[in-house]
Amino acid sequence: MNNSMTAQHIIDFWFKQITPAQWWQKDDEFDKAIIRQFGSLLAQAEAGELAHWRESVIGRLAEVIVLDQFSRNAYRDTPKAFANDSMALTLAQYAVAQDDLMALSNEQAPFLIMPYMHSESALIHEQAVPLFEKYAKGNLDFELKHKVIIDEFGRYPHRNQILGRESSAAEISFLTQPGSSF
Repeated sequence: MNNSMTAQHIIDFWFKQITPAQWWQKDDEFDKAIIRQFGSLLAQAEAGELAHWRESVIGRLAEVIVLDQFSRNAYRDTPKAFANDSMALTLAQYAVAQDDLMALSNEQAPFLIMPYMHSESALIHEQAVPLFEKYAKGNLDFELKHKVIIDEFGRYPHRNQILGRESSAAEISFLTQPGSSF
C-alpha cells in the first residue's frame, strides 16, 4: 500500500510531467510506466481506499483520473480497462454536484467529466453534452461523436471483442469505417 502518494502527485503527473499528447496515444511504454508508478495506487482506488481524497476538489479530480484514465492505460485491451467506469462516473457525478467544475482549470475540467463520455448510457450522455458545452468545449465534438454511437447502438461496438460481446451486423459494418474506434 502506498500511503505517501497524494492527490497532488496525480495532478502534477497528469498535468505537468507528461504532455497532452500522451493522454490520447496508445503507447505500451507509457502504459507500463503508469503500472510501475501507480499500480498500487490504482488498486487502492479500486478498493475504495482513497475516500479521504474526496474531501477536496483536487482530490476528487485525482481519484477520477486514477479510476478513469489510469485504468485504461494499466489494463489496455482487457475487460478491466472498463471495470472502474461506474465508480469513476459516480465520483464525477458527485464532484459535478459539488460545483467542482467551477474550481478547475480549462485543462483539468474535461478529465472530471470524461467518465460521462465513457459511459454506455444514453441518459448519461444527455447529461454530458451540457457539461462539455459549458466546461470542456475543446472536447465537445468528441462527446458528440461518442453520443451518436451510444444513441445508435446503446454501447461502444469497439469494446465488444474485448468484453466478449457479440457484435451485430450493423456494429460490424460501423467498425469498418475510418475513425470508428477511439
